[in-house]
This record gives sequence, structure tokens and C-alpha cells, in this order.
Amino acid sequence: MDTHAVHFESAQEKEWYYRWFEPDVVIGIGYWGHTPHLILHAQRYGVQPVPWLVADGYIANYQEVLNALPLILVTSRWVKEMYVRDGINANKIEVLPVGCNTDKFIPFSREDPKIMAVREALGISPDQLMILTVGGDAASKGAQEVMQALALIDNKAPDWKYVCKVWPQPRTKLQNLADLEMATHLGIEKNVTYATNVISRNFMPYLIGACDIYAAPSRLEGFGMPQVEAGACEKAVIGINAMGMLDTLVHGETALLAKVDKKIVVNEVVLGEESGFEEYHKVLFDLLSYPRLKNEPCNRLIPRGGN
Repeated sequence: MDTHAVHFESAQEKEWYYRWFEPDVVIGIGYWGHTPHLILHAQRYGVQPVPWLVADGYIANYQEVLNALPLILVTSRWVKEMYVRDGINANKIEVLPVGCNTDKFIPFSREDPKIMAVREALGISPDQLMILTVGGDAASKGAQEVMQALALIDNKAPDWKYVCKVWPQPRTKLQNLADLEMATHLGIEKNVTYATNVISRNFMPYLIGACDIYAAPSRLEGFGMPQVEAGACEKAVIGINAMGMLDTLVHGETALLAKVDKKIVVNEVVLGEESGFEEYHKVLFDLLSYPRLKNEPCNRLIPRGGN
């Protein structure tokens, strides 16, 4: 199939493709809040959009737009459940998992110069056990729970270092400080490293290949791409027995899945322009009269510390 990639926010470039390429379908990758870029823009020019979406909290707007589409792709069964919960027609939704490039995510030797260079740059000695978590921030991927578990077994475990690779952004800086404060309180701060550099996808196979255990019992996970990539690199994987990871990980076979300790029920949400509202628009949930939320009201999970 003849395809072209374009930045989803580049209106001029998208219009340029519409005019000369005349696509049959526009696949828009993002989440429901990107509806103006992924769906409405293509419709304005008479092109059929097919969004491929992840979940990101409560779907606060665009239900009519989404329900009018012939097809919506989502990354996992759990993401489909979230969209159905918030009013999207289940018959319009098909699960399309994310692909993993198994030509690049492969087992690496510990003596591979590229792997040795990653560990050296992170301050990991050859005899140390490297535990890795990757995310926009670490806490949402379960890093605080991992640190609590590590503190419990610190004296019994082999010499270890815990590396959290996070994306540099203002929100992440604040979360990093909170996470490092927890590490200090637990007495394991010397064994915890936060890597905040910008990296490309080209570096990811070697970063994952450098670890011994990939640990991410996430609080919110629509698919769990790094867990799959770590499995392709033949790394031990720790996840959580919930959400998108249930599509790709089997407890005791391809991963160890932590049990869910508790679910947090959200009673309200603050929305903004991304949802079609004014900034700081608050929506209160009436859980008793909202049957989709009454039985399964939350979308954030907390792993059980120490398990």
C-alpha cells in the first residue's frame, strides 16, 4: 500500500497530501483529545479518517464525532472498554495492537560494546543487577511501588541499581523530585538513578538490552510497549495484572504480574481546550446515575507494594 507520514498537527502539510496524493483513508494516531487534528481536519477535506487511539482518562467530548465514524482502532481490549464506558459504540471499535520490531529488539550479549557503553554511561558496573523502568514519568509506570518492593528486599537481593528513564518536561521534574524523596525516605537513594535525557527510538533496543529486569507495574497502561520490547530482548518483565498488559503478558510465562492492591475512584475531572471546553472546566461524575461508571468507575490502578 502506498502510504505517507505527516505530523498530525501540521494542517498545511496534511492539506498538501490531500490535494495531490488523494488518500483513501487517513490513519490518525493519538488519543480522543486529538480529534480536531486526527478526524475533523480530514473530514473537512472529504477524506475518510480512521483514528488509532489510546485511552487518556475520561472521554469528555467528541462522542458524536467518534460514534459517527465507521471504524475506530484502539491499542488493547482495556482501551476499548474505556471508550465503551464513556459512551462510544463498541461495534465501531476494533483492537489493533502496537507492533514490535523484532529485528531491532533482540537479545544482546552483555559483552556487546553498545550494551557495555549504555551501562557505563548509567554508572552500572558489570556485576550489578540493572532494573529498568521507562516512561514519560516513572511514577505512572509503577516506579514508587518498585522502590518500595526493593527497599523490602534490599539486604537479601544481589547488588542492584534501579534506573528510571523519564522524558524531560516540567511535570516530570516535579514528579522526579517526589520519587527521589521517596527513595531517600526508603534509604535506597544511592541505588536509584533517574535518566532525563532526550533519546530516540534508535537507542531504545540498547537501553532495554542493557538491563537485567524490566519493571513497570503501571498505574495506567493502554498497551505496555516497553514490556513487549523487553520480552523480545529476552529480559525478565514485571507488569501488573490489569489493563492493556493482559493482552500481551501471561503471568508466570512471559512476565510476573503484580496484583492490584486498590483502585482509586475519580469523582471529578478538570478539562480544557483539548476537550472542546474553556480552560479549567470541571465535570463532576454522578456515579450512581452513570451505569457505565457505577460498576467500574476508575481508570487508575495502584500496584501492591512489595509484590
